[in-house]
Amino acid sequence: MTASPQPSGRSFPGSGLAKGLAVTLRTMTKKTVTAQYPETQPDLPPRTRGVIGLFEENCTVCMLCARECPDWCIYIDSHKETVPPAAPGGRERSRNVLDRFAIDFSLCMYCGICIEVCPFDALFWSPEFEYAETDIRDLTHERDKLREWMWTVPAPPALVPAAEEPKEYAAARKSADRTAAQQAAEAAAAAEVAEAAQPDSGQPGSTQPGSTQPESDRPEDGDAR
Repeated sequence: MTASPQPSGRSFPGSGLAKGLAVTLRTMTKKTVTAQYPETQPDLPPRTRGVIGLFEENCTVCMLCARECPDWCIYIDSHKETVPPAAPGGRERSRNVLDRFAIDFSLCMYCGICIEVCPFDALFWSPEFEYAETDIRDLTHERDKLREWMWTVPAPPALVPAAEEPKEYAAARKSADRTAAQQAAEAAAAAEVAEAAQPDSGQPGSTQPGSTQPESDRPEDGDAR
């Protein structure tokens, strides 16, 4: 019988310890670089998953983000409103109006599914990550807080020269202009009502209740009565 050959990769006793010490010595000779956080903010990549921002004008309350969320940490409330016809003789339409949009970041696993399934680009990643709270209930961000995170969302890549504007931008701008015009009309109507409710004290010959007659209009003692 012949002896079986020994494996060529056989290690000698203590070789693992020698390799570990070699790695330690190599690391000890390198210069240590420490980021002085929070005085020095980290340079985060543009696709950092920090917090989710809400662009409310693009939300149509389709509920896709809430249904697809694996943690069920998105809460949406809405109601329906009847929209008058755009032209005379048209038919009235109904639309969903957003009442509440909240995300519980104590349950969120930052998977990004809600952002991917949103068909109208209403949700975006923001690189902000400094929103720790001492109370877990404060980690539920309502629509106003989610809107504030939109200011820190990185700008999208530059469009191709002479390219058309995305239809989402045009739709959002049209919705914002319509809302501004409606608010201006309501403010003008309220101003007219307030002006009409004020007493008309500037007309000549009018006297206010409780006021006395001027001296020039009083009859003298010698006049006939």
